[in-house]
Amino acid sequence: MRLIERAWYAPRHPLALLLSPLSCLFGWLAARRRSAYARGARTVTRLPVSVIVVGNLTVGGTGKTPLTAALAAGLRAAGYTPGIVSRGYGGQADTPLAVSPDSHPAQVGDEPLLLARSTRAPVWVCRQRAAAAQALLAAHPEVDIILCDDGLQHYALGRDIELCVIDGQRGFGNGRLLPAGPLREPVDRLQSVDAVVVNGEGDMPAHPHGFRMQLVPGVPYRLDNATITRSVAALPGPLTAVCGIGNPQRFFATLRGLGLQFAGHDFPDHHAFTVADLPAGTLIVTEKDAVKLAAMPDLGDAGARIWVLPVTAVIQPDLIAWLSEKLKHGRQTA
Repeated sequence: MRLIERAWYAPRHPLALLLSPLSCLFGWLAARRRSAYARGARTVTRLPVSVIVVGNLTVGGTGKTPLTAALAAGLRAAGYTPGIVSRGYGGQADTPLAVSPDSHPAQVGDEPLLLARSTRAPVWVCRQRAAAAQALLAAHPEVDIILCDDGLQHYALGRDIELCVIDGQRGFGNGRLLPAGPLREPVDRLQSVDAVVVNGEGDMPAHPHGFRMQLVPGVPYRLDNATITRSVAALPGPLTAVCGIGNPQRFFATLRGLGLQFAGHDFPDHHAFTVADLPAGTLIVTEKDAVKLAAMPDLGDAGARIWVLPVTAVIQPDLIAWLSEKLKHGRQTA
């Protein structure tokens, strides 16, 4: 874990105290920006279909992308035709771009590519999510609901429902705003979201609509051939877990929970991997990292020794029922 992250998740770390004045400035700027959208000083784009924003208050991974995939499946089963938009972190989409299963992660980002491969929903990316949504609807007029993966603070896109995902293990850290803490917005922002979804165990915040989700690991498959699978117990050692995600400790904890012994090697979120980053021996990686590793032109035979651990978000069934009821009545929160 990087020094700054240790400061974020410690009670009174000296670095967090040192950075506190900057957090005050960050909070003032964030509040001013949100107020500008609320009073109409900045343009909010409203779409002809309902929009569900899946976001969080903290920096780092909380499980938003797996939840978005689960919501797409659940809403489709409930009779909706969902589409997905994302900023495409790690990509280069300055203009709206459709994401297909064979897109390159350097262009569209790792998470949108994973969503395009794991869902049957159309996925579009752009730095301006409203532009991505408009392009998606123009290309897919059958879509009647938009899911925005990680857009809670992107107020330029009007939304009907806001879902805030919370990491049950890490919570809100030291409760401070960036850069002294992990918060993008104050914790009291929860009062204005429509529902909270806690990923894993941990306290449920006081909110009238609280739900839980679990990330359930599947059977590992080989990077160079997804039809080749092995149980975790059959993976050859010694094993190294490699990841470039927002919360590597959650990945490592999942592996330990499966009974694996391994060496952990983590990189920053959205890391652009090279062959030099890959240790010798058998590797196990996340699906998010797998889409980038598989696209490396010089991967060569290394793909045969890399195993991918898929995870699926299992959500409370009443979350989809609650969303359906909410959508029937319609409500715009921003």
